[in-house]
Amino acid sequence: MTSLPQTSVLTPLQIARQLALQFAADAAERDSRGGTPKQERDALRASGLLALIIPGQYGGLGASWSETLRIVREFARVDSSIAHVFGFQHLLLATVQLFGRPEQWQPWFEQTARKQWFWGNALNPLDTRTVAQRFQGWREFSGRKSFCSGALDSEMLVASARDVPSGELLIGAIPTARSGIILAGDWDNIGQRQTDSGSTTFERVRVEDSELLLDPGPLSTPFACLRPLIAQLIFCHIFLGLAEGAFEEARHYTLKEARPWFRSGVEHIGDDPYVLARYGEFWLGLESIRPLVELASDQLDQAWHKGSRLTEDERGRLAVAIATAKVATTRVGLDLTSRLFEVTGARATHAALRLDRYWRNLRTQTLHDPVDYKLRELGDWALNRHLPSPSFYS
Repeated sequence: MTSLPQTSVLTPLQIARQLALQFAADAAERDSRGGTPKQERDALRASGLLALIIPGQYGGLGASWSETLRIVREFARVDSSIAHVFGFQHLLLATVQLFGRPEQWQPWFEQTARKQWFWGNALNPLDTRTVAQRFQGWREFSGRKSFCSGALDSEMLVASARDVPSGELLIGAIPTARSGIILAGDWDNIGQRQTDSGSTTFERVRVEDSELLLDPGPLSTPFACLRPLIAQLIFCHIFLGLAEGAFEEARHYTLKEARPWFRSGVEHIGDDPYVLARYGEFWLGLESIRPLVELASDQLDQAWHKGSRLTEDERGRLAVAIATAKVATTRVGLDLTSRLFEVTGARATHAALRLDRYWRNLRTQTLHDPVDYKLRELGDWALNRHLPSPSFYS
């Protein structure tokens, strides 16, 4: 795979579109293979886009969240696994900034921009099997974590553990290569097959106090509580991108390969009234969710710029906007990706095409947290004007 030079004069979005063309060329084959997309990750390193959200004074590109998420969506149209780990790259950079002190995250930002570090995720607060023992000036993490997206082939890892005996959630940023960290290539699920979302084992891993994100700490302020909302909005862009990609691939196949049903009475499938009706429904769905995703993205930019001045009410209203987009993109995406075969026909189920990957990827990722609980939060807001309570999932 040819990578783009860092000296490119293209905009980040133009760079992303060139990369997306490369990723699309073998996306179906890589979906079948699974495992680590090493060439694609290295292409992202060479592109400079791993520092997209990092401010310019620390060597990054200084993009807004709207710009960054637009690129997540661009990748999701062709390869949602790449979109996932790319989105989480910026989520994890946001995590250290939101939970930690400037003297911690500023050097990490500079190193990430200079060396194009990939950040991996081992922060799963619902998986409590990893515990931390206290020593003078450091902690020892021991245990196991599941759903560690992007941990393989990363340089830094954001990891969590439960303190013994207090039960407090501790989050640290540590080098992935540190002694005692064992990354298992055991991710073999039906979708998102190249996210490396398998397990990580910590065998008496030393974590310095200076690596723990204690000030202000996890979900400690309205600004710190933006972290789960960023994660949820990343999912919205992935879901929308998947639906858009499925629509375009189905449209291409319908026009180039599909045939009208013999009882349709038309010569070209583009004149079949039922095919036209299905595409009308797909179009309506996509057009209805795009504004919701874009509105939530704009609101995130506004909240981010407020920083420590962000209020609980402002954070809560952003949570409502993102939950609305999350439910809508889930419903429309699952509908479109499961029904695309109605407009492509039996030949489109050929295994080599792997058009089912759009549904498999979307179905897998939409199970991250139950959408019914988003609906309950929205109902509580719509009826009682109760804003969602911050958690790692809302």
